[in-house]
Amino acid sequence: MKKVKVCTAEEAAALVRDGDTIATGGFVSCACPESLSTALENRFLETGHPRDLTLFFAAGQGHRDGTGGDHYGHEGMVKRVIGGHWDRAPKLGDLALANKIEAYNLPQGVISHMYRDIAAHNLGTITHVGLYTFADPRNGGGKLNTCTTEDLVKVVEIEGQERLLYKTFPIDVVFLRASYADEYGNCTVHREIGPLDVTAMAQACKNSGGRVIVQVEKIVQGGSLDPKLVKIPGIYVDCIVVGSEEDNLQCLGMPYDGSLAGEFRIPVDAIASIPLDAKKVIARRAAMELTQDAVVNLGTGVPEKIANVAAEEGISDFMTLTVEAGSIAGIPAGGTQFGAAANAMAILEHNVQFDFYQGGGLDIAFLGLAETAPNGDLNVSKFGTRLAGAGGFIDITQNAKKVCFCGTFTAKGLKAGCEDGKLVIQQEGAKKKFVQAVEHITFSGRYAVETKQPVLYITERAVFELRPEGVTLTEIAPGIDLQTQILDQMDFRPQIAPDLKEMDPRIFRDEPMGLDRQD
Repeated sequence: MKKVKVCTAEEAAALVRDGDTIATGGFVSCACPESLSTALENRFLETGHPRDLTLFFAAGQGHRDGTGGDHYGHEGMVKRVIGGHWDRAPKLGDLALANKIEAYNLPQGVISHMYRDIAAHNLGTITHVGLYTFADPRNGGGKLNTCTTEDLVKVVEIEGQERLLYKTFPIDVVFLRASYADEYGNCTVHREIGPLDVTAMAQACKNSGGRVIVQVEKIVQGGSLDPKLVKIPGIYVDCIVVGSEEDNLQCLGMPYDGSLAGEFRIPVDAIASIPLDAKKVIARRAAMELTQDAVVNLGTGVPEKIANVAAEEGISDFMTLTVEAGSIAGIPAGGTQFGAAANAMAILEHNVQFDFYQGGGLDIAFLGLAETAPNGDLNVSKFGTRLAGAGGFIDITQNAKKVCFCGTFTAKGLKAGCEDGKLVIQQEGAKKKFVQAVEHITFSGRYAVETKQPVLYITERAVFELRPEGVTLTEIAPGIDLQTQILDQMDFRPQIAPDLKEMDPRIFRDEPMGLDRQD
């Protein structure tokens, strides 16, 4: 092998041409190639070039503070953005909402698979994921504004079954982050939270005739790296950039934590109990859906509290937590370390984890609850002037054997508590979540009904089940009035189960519920 070219971030940025398609690595605030993206941003601000880039990424990147994808959030720098999750890069989102760039939101897991299909020169990624959601061309095809007109997704029929074809395209440049590189360009990611998509992205770019540029912590002697740790072979790499210490942080703004990279395990104290408020009530009811040895994905927000409840109830070993970034078991991290897990038993590639998810490997998924329609459709991706993006939501919720959407019944100002085993609404939220129609179909009730997927919508005051006839009220909290505190707070009248039940009274009392003693 020949020795790899080593250059500065500025020299690497100069390799990007006007009109290039560039793919960037990273998962939220982890493994972002900050030195490279910063240098490219500075070059554009100083010279006006490169212009009219197409930016392509799977997981959202950055911390809503100018990092990650926001380095590209300048009018004229990008003409098109194709991303899985937009919330971490608000400057890009603002450009999309202002109709100043072509903008697409595709399922995160699908994009991770598109890298592999681009590498293999396949015509596209063919999958059921996204059917009947906003990614389906019959519902917009992932387009986020009116200036976005090209169809990147089409409906195809194979062996009598409908599928979506996500069209592939060449990648001209890829910016990746790794840990160490040797003199021949072989790169490890052993100090990152996981391998993510670095192998597939490098292959996709190399096989497109593009330029693979990798930012690393240090360069070591050729042949001195454990070949089992090398995730980007030197034959894929065009140049290496040694980033600054700050730009090589494992997660933005956080010191290196070896427990997130599998280097060592840390002792874990008992997870602290959380106060009995509306969110804990929801988490308690959701925890009742856990079964022994369930393989689980927990979303952010209210679903995260299910881990606290499980620990309090002594049923943490009922479930194995997984994170879409690749970890199996362990303790998922939050904040800028989201995507990582301490004490994981295994850390897989991002795209491989989505193979498992998309094939129905999850026994149950607990995700957030936002806008919900009478037919069970749910939106978490786009709300007026806020563009969040779907991330892995579609891949996960469409394929888990069972899905529970967890969230408060209303938003913006809700105050609720428990008194004498009953729920008390002290102040109603100003925004209704159960609406006539959702703005964006992130979860398709129609698809869930067709596939006979069990779906629950769990709130602090009521539990709904998705049935063929629509969203159906099945449980009501003690102390709650059906008419004034449920039906009047919805924009539609749900179906009401003839055997409407009261939610388990143990949920609303301070002492543990005894879930560890249930059969």
